[in-house]
Amino acid sequence: MIQHEMASFRHTHSKIIEGLDNHVLAAFIFVAADPCIVNLGPGYPDLPPPAYIKEGLVEAARVDRLNQYTRGFGHPSLVKALSQVYGKVYDRCIDPFKEILVTVGAYGSLFSTMHGLVEEGDEKSVNKASLTSADWVLDPDELASKFNSKTKAIIINTPNNPVGKVFTREELQVIADLCTKYDMLCFSDEVYEWMVYKGHEHIKIATFPGMWERTITIGSAGKTFSVTGWKLGWSIGPEHLVRHLQTVMQNTLFTCPTPLQEAIAQGLVREYSVMGSPDCYFSSLAVELEEKRDRLATILQSTGMSPVIPEGGYFIITDVTALNTDLSQMGDDDAYDYKFVKWMIQEKKLAAIPVSAFCGVDSKKEFEKYVRFCFIKQKKTLRGVSVAQPAEH
Repeated sequence: MIQHEMASFRHTHSKIIEGLDNHVLAAFIFVAADPCIVNLGPGYPDLPPPAYIKEGLVEAARVDRLNQYTRGFGHPSLVKALSQVYGKVYDRCIDPFKEILVTVGAYGSLFSTMHGLVEEGDEKSVNKASLTSADWVLDPDELASKFNSKTKAIIINTPNNPVGKVFTREELQVIADLCTKYDMLCFSDEVYEWMVYKGHEHIKIATFPGMWERTITIGSAGKTFSVTGWKLGWSIGPEHLVRHLQTVMQNTLFTCPTPLQEAIAQGLVREYSVMGSPDCYFSSLAVELEEKRDRLATILQSTGMSPVIPEGGYFIITDVTALNTDLSQMGDDDAYDYKFVKWMIQEKKLAAIPVSAFCGVDSKKEFEKYVRFCFIKQKKTLRGVSVAQPAEH
């Protein structure tokens, strides 16, 4: 019998993935398979996508040529549709072939952006470090302290996951002023752009003076049309930046599935014709989600938790410290929110995501009292939360 001594095997992982093996979603994904658990952890809908999107995929698959490779940087009909929709949003002409890249999800867009525009050792600033937990506003002094002449780029996320904050025009102007002052790039993750609630407005930082030429804006078909399993995203920006993202794409994933791109293209064309009206899915989904947000917030408050009402997106974070839950049996090594989520899954059959998983080392302790719930769910799923055993407090 041949015995393999794995301990002495000389091959190991590359440095680039150091510390990336323990992903929070992977750690809690097992709960999805248990039908007894109300799973409000991962950020995917259990609502059906628009019927015309599903029908569009069926029709696309029936066309033989659409089952083959398409243009690597984005299916022609899709980039043209994106150019139409976002040309209206930006109030500028967007070249569909030179200023747009279609990728495998928004993750793919961020991957292409970072590998195409950022060198190892370049300094990046991530906006979440400058959100104060007391009032969820951007702290301009703290943000400014992160910048210097060596800073290459800032990554922002609005509407924000997990907080649900929508950055105001004044806050975005602070960021824009720093970008122009230090001649930096801006990578703006705006995948929840259509999910903004009453009293708030999503504003694209790329529309600010001097920002188009230095901004890559990331969007998502999965979030736009509630088809997260399709994994289609896009990057929009000036040609002199986007061409480097295209280089990354052509040398890594090459292209995205043609039928999926065609179906999204047809969906965008349809919505473009009704943009700004209540019939537009971009508008109607936000109205539907606002009701779900308020329902879940009420349920969480009734258990003794303190939810932070989101301005956008489809997550709600809640402070669980008032429950004073005994977590002594959940181990000592994990952060408080990790232990609380494990306890809640085990004892209350309810799953969420610990918020400290989104934080850097410096801010992790500050956010251990929060857990995140997803509310883009059917009524019966949210009803499952209300009939779960009430939390102890």
